[in-house]
Amino acid sequence: MGENNNKSGFVRLKDVCRINMGQSPDSESYNEEGEGIPFFQGNSDFGDRYPTTRKWCSAPTKIAQPKDILISVRAPIGAMNYAKEECCIGRGLAALSPDTEKVSSEFIFWLLKGKHDELNSKGTGSTFKAISRKILEDVQVPDLSIDNQLEISRRLEKIYDLMQLRRDQLTKLDTLIKARFVEQFGDVIRNNKNWKIYLFSEVAESRLGKMLDAKKQTGLYSYPYLANFNVQWFSFNLDNLNQMDFDDKEQKEFELQDGDILVCEGGEIGRCAVWHNQLQHCYFQKALHRVRCNRDVLQPDYLSWWFKFNCDHGGFSAIEGAKATIAHLPGAKLKRLEVAVPPIELQVQFSAFVAQVDKSKVAVQKSLDELQTLFDSLMQEYFG
Repeated sequence: MGENNNKSGFVRLKDVCRINMGQSPDSESYNEEGEGIPFFQGNSDFGDRYPTTRKWCSAPTKIAQPKDILISVRAPIGAMNYAKEECCIGRGLAALSPDTEKVSSEFIFWLLKGKHDELNSKGTGSTFKAISRKILEDVQVPDLSIDNQLEISRRLEKIYDLMQLRRDQLTKLDTLIKARFVEQFGDVIRNNKNWKIYLFSEVAESRLGKMLDAKKQTGLYSYPYLANFNVQWFSFNLDNLNQMDFDDKEQKEFELQDGDILVCEGGEIGRCAVWHNQLQHCYFQKALHRVRCNRDVLQPDYLSWWFKFNCDHGGFSAIEGAKATIAHLPGAKLKRLEVAVPPIELQVQFSAFVAQVDKSKVAVQKSLDELQTLFDSLMQEYFG
């Protein structure tokens, strides 16, 4: 490859790839009947490596070729897939056709993954941030031989595949718990095993967290707190926690204790995880319900998977106005939910099973974290 005038040892992306910016075709040419060629509007159509066809276009304006790299140029910027066939691309995408005499397609794919944050930082626009053709054209590409490019790509691909394997293992372990839940407790929405029914408020106490108020932040009583996005299914994302003030009274009121369940009040209502003192002196914000079970009747592990079963099977659809991705679950509605409660002995057995599987999950997650660290380090070394 040649050298860029701006930076020795680099060329620009436009010097090694043909860049084809997408454009929306006439809306009358869209269809779901398979007429024309596949039409992709943005990263919402993307899969792990290849997009999923949901619409076709009979009068395409911009066409990507098989093996082109498809990249999202509108928020969220930087998501990528490969085109597996000739397809129409809307204005949310660009298609890159690498000049294979100068660069390998795999190398460009990993390079752009490594430039994800950089590309996002260059996005402009008040409603939807987007990057222009010029931003793509000026991406710096290391001037390496094809053999070196392929070697770098092989290393990254190998680690990435191992990471994907670990993620699949975590998914299978959760599927194992889900299967045991149904085996032991049946359909807890329809209660086909005729367990005793309680109102939520009869078997657990709940409350929302502290309202975030930037005007009352002094820094004198500043502690980490969990927000909605920190709560994943059965786990917590504790990276870069936000902080706010909790005075002595609020510390007693909002401090988390072992066995508390944090339940999302909005967004994906019901998404939850059991807190096991991952941090000392941690609190929670108003977007979350803290649930404390009456342990004589109800186990946290059972209740958290009860929430998952309801989310997966439309169990909250009877809540007025609720739709799993946009609804809110106010405290009053939570307290009125009806809960099928099996005998405590069965719940304890289930909790023991969850604990055993969680040990395996910890080991897999540790391996995944180590691979992620190695992957990030190599990406920085090659493309940083």
